[in-house]
Amino acid sequence: MTRLLIVSDAWHPQVNGVVRSLENVGNTLTRRGYEVRYLTPEPFWTLPLPTYSEIRVPLPSLRVVQDMIADFAPDHIHIATEGPLGLAARTLCVTRNLAFTTSYHTRFPEYLAARLPVPVEWSYGYLRWFHAAAAATMVPTPSVLKYLRRRFFRHLAVWSRGVDLSAFSPGPRAVFAGLPGPHLLYVGRVAIEKNIEAFLELEHRGTKIVVGEGPERGALMHRFPDVVFTGQLTGAVLRDAYRSADVFVFPSRTDTFGNVMLESMACGTPVAAYPVMGPIDVIGAGRGGALNENLAVAVQRALSIPRSEAISRAGEFTWEAAADQFARRLAPIRARVGIAA
Repeated sequence: MTRLLIVSDAWHPQVNGVVRSLENVGNTLTRRGYEVRYLTPEPFWTLPLPTYSEIRVPLPSLRVVQDMIADFAPDHIHIATEGPLGLAARTLCVTRNLAFTTSYHTRFPEYLAARLPVPVEWSYGYLRWFHAAAAATMVPTPSVLKYLRRRFFRHLAVWSRGVDLSAFSPGPRAVFAGLPGPHLLYVGRVAIEKNIEAFLELEHRGTKIVVGEGPERGALMHRFPDVVFTGQLTGAVLRDAYRSADVFVFPSRTDTFGNVMLESMACGTPVAAYPVMGPIDVIGAGRGGALNENLAVAVQRALSIPRSEAISRAGEFTWEAAADQFARRLAPIRARVGIAA
């Protein structure tokens, strides 16, 4: 049996695309006969991330990380995040000359610069150094791959994402029946990097609905009293929200993928977004949604897209295909040759 260790600073109770992606690819590979283990912050002390207390940063012990890796004796190690836990695993792999792969999920430099006066290039310098030691760095889309190449990252490969069509599928559209239409929906973290204000400031008829939690929620509720804030939804209630919306609005300019767009389209709701990395790759050439630098124009165009087209586009993204890409890029731990430290 092939043993795969996935190291991630991001884990439950966080609800985000990183956690969902790692779980789904791990579950898919488990069904194929892999033994998958996750090395996460759970065994360690954690501290709240400054300006974003919902996310906690682990304080890993190198000795504990070393013992956990030795106890599992993996055939492959994948380091999913560049935080303290990922850094500890990277340090051990490099010092022991073990090959490993990494993945790039988040435009952390832009997120950090939105909160603190840290130059973006400083952060990208750290990320280039971190990923340079990997046999391969997996990125979610061709757009991200091109972007990182321009920033002199190497050993890049695409690892796409999928959607569970058995869970996210068309159904009754009754959740927002008592609210004026059309119903414009956002699902995700309520945080500054998500550019939610661009959605909430739109002059458009109907009702805007925000699903999710985050540090900006209180301030935005005060500024936009006509917007419906539901808090975090999961499971069947979340799926019902997707199905009941007329358009899913994705205002982020910094996401590298946007799993929520796939979930919305799989439920039949087209997406309106900016023509930036993430939406360009997920929505495609006018299928599944509408892209425009004027978000109001994108919303209006998305309203006219048949729901069947959104469903069809989402069906092109499967976790089986994503797991194939992921597995092909894994490196045997004893094959680390000629890779920068």
